[in-house]
Amino acid sequence: MPEQSAASGRPRGDFADLTIALACGFALAATVLFLAALTFSRPLATSRDYIVYWATGQQLVHHANPYDPQAMGQVEHAAGFGAKGSYYMRNPPWSLPLALPLGFVGAQAGALPWSLLMLALEVLAVRILWTMYGRPGRHLDYLGYLFPPALVCIAMGQTSILTVLGLVLFMRLHRTHAFWAGAALWLCTLKPHLFVPFGVVLLVWIFVARKYRVLVGAAAAMAASCLLTAFVDPAAWTQYAQWAHQSGIANQFIPCLAVELRTLIDPRATWIAFVPCVGGAVWALIYFWPRRHEWDWVEDGNLLMMVSLLVAPYCWIWDQALAMPALLYAACRTPSRKLIATLALLYLVLETQPFYATALNSPIYVWVVPAWFAWYLVARASSRRAVAEVPAQA
Repeated sequence: MPEQSAASGRPRGDFADLTIALACGFALAATVLFLAALTFSRPLATSRDYIVYWATGQQLVHHANPYDPQAMGQVEHAAGFGAKGSYYMRNPPWSLPLALPLGFVGAQAGALPWSLLMLALEVLAVRILWTMYGRPGRHLDYLGYLFPPALVCIAMGQTSILTVLGLVLFMRLHRTHAFWAGAALWLCTLKPHLFVPFGVVLLVWIFVARKYRVLVGAAAAMAASCLLTAFVDPAAWTQYAQWAHQSGIANQFIPCLAVELRTLIDPRATWIAFVPCVGGAVWALIYFWPRRHEWDWVEDGNLLMMVSLLVAPYCWIWDQALAMPALLYAACRTPSRKLIATLALLYLVLETQPFYATALNSPIYVWVVPAWFAWYLVARASSRRAVAEVPAQA
């Protein structure tokens, strides 16, 4: 533990505080500069994934097909998007209404509000977690606010922050407001491939614990979103199915373990990427069953989420924002300041990586999820050892 100052009685800074300050200071400065430049730089505003959501909104407002390759390409390139071809929202069709408001503004006008909205939701998620975790102090909440994958998500204009908020709201509400906890899970369905082991255990837990109001809330939210999608774009499901059949995204290289496994064995065998996911789901059920009567979605659910990310059939760097609740929980529980410093150093490595690996689909990014997972396991074990030692000392 850090020493205390004799004059003030407050803990003195240590190496962990220094690394947190460096990692979070660097991330904060980069984020502020990016958001400031976003207002004035049209190329910066339109060269990100945000432009896909904006173009989708434009198509929806004009009652056009958001999966039409020619139309989407024209809208995106006219706005200043420089990549070749056409890009689309890969989220399920029930997420289309999220992009609808962007159809009423220009590409540059909507860029900053969209990123600020994601930033605000990130702050909200961390505040909820910080309260749940007991506000342990030592500025560990900065590790949540400035989690690098979450900031990448905000910078790219991606929507993974919404899934983080859904996960956090579920963990916060499932005991006291089961219906709304289930409704919050709708946000997680925006990227369902990231929640397979988590979702399998969730379904079994609902029936074992008889938490049917969670299921009702989730079904109500899903029904409402599907009805809204049908109103916004009645042909959305047919259009999405046709695009998914022709898109070829299953053959795309994404820096994660499942895709790396497919690449090493047979790049054309897309099914290989789903093997770790199936194995993770089986492990999750085996892990859950002996603990089913004492299941804790904060303690055990965080581990499930980390496993779900590790075995996901594809997972971009911004999707790793979902690791933040588990990492923050472990950071709040571990007594080891060395582990806290190690986590902050991992932040620094990831923050500086774009200087030598500018493409986010670079194989260099494969290390990140295993590193989060390994750190989480070590920190979790250290916190359990500390709890076990207290009675022995007493």
